Amino acid sequence: MKIAIIGATGLVGTKILQVLAERNLSISQIIPVASYKNVGKTVKFKNNNITVVDINEAASLIPDIAIFSAGSYISLEYAQKFADKGTFVIDNSSAWRMDKTKKLIIPEVNANEITEFDKIIANPNCSTIQMLMVLAPLHKKYGIKRLIISTYQSITGTGVKAVKQMEDERAGVNSQKLYPYQIDKNCLPHCDDFTENAYTKEEMKLVNETRKILNDNSIRISATAVRVPVVGGHSEAVNIEFDKQYNIDEVKQILDNTEGVILQDNISKNIYPMPITSYNKDDVFVGRIRHDLSHDNAINLWITADNIRKGAATNAVQIAEYLAKHFFN
Repeated sequence: MKIAIIGATGLVGTKILQVLAERNLSISQIIPVASYKNVGKTVKFKNNNITVVDINEAASLIPDIAIFSAGSYISLEYAQKFADKGTFVIDNSSAWRMDKTKKLIIPEVNANEITEFDKIIANPNCSTIQMLMVLAPLHKKYGIKRLIISTYQSITGTGVKAVKQMEDERAGVNSQKLYPYQIDKNCLPHCDDFTENAYTKEEMKLVNETRKILNDNSIRISATAVRVPVVGGHSEAVNIEFDKQYNIDEVKQILDNTEGVILQDNISKNIYPMPITSYNKDDVFVGRIRHDLSHDNAINLWITADNIRKGAATNAVQIAEYLAKHFFN
């Protein structure tokens, strides 16, 4: 298979190359694509240095799969051009997520919805992916009526420049700020741009993408997204109100048996999920599972995951693996 990586020199693109190298997908050619200033440079894939090309050259090579991770503008301009040549496009941006004609896929949750005609497939937002890895099996069992979500999101979700801002602040270096305020030793209740309803785009992604993936517009959702000076991954405190009565031991058993989810829930030994332990791992971690003392059918839990891996790169690669298995054999 020929696989193009659009945005191969970025934070997520680099991680996609790493994840591809770790897994067993049969690849005959990697086609790294980046902006004009990076064309001609090389990226590392396994033990090989591969020359970066421009996006038009990549399209002319007609890759089997193109994984886009270069922002919505590039995706909107070029994804359809690749798809028109028969390439399956997996898009990491928000460009196609809420398009009614495009599937929004978490492989463990709804990969079975993909058909050979789905030439553009959207990768959900990182916060949505880790949350629904946990919520989807619970929704199937009990039905989710309402969600209250508070996120604690790594600066890596904003990219390399955000990491540099934090590192410069910690080193006492005065440099250009990507965020409107200092991020080191601080928390910013400001992920992405604010919208007309006073929620940020990140918060509304959690609302809209959750309903689309679970195929249930009746779920009531309220979210607050906060940026924190953490590198290892995103964390989420989620309160779930179910349609029916649940058993907390059964909840834990369901999650413990869910592919891609690791249960860490032993408070007597201080075992619970943290971004520092989810860093550079593909699994989603869940713990601090407890009854909501204010509501009979509600529960609280805590979720962490590496937002660059499962929240972006790994999820995209897993979609590629599904395509390879079902449409290229």
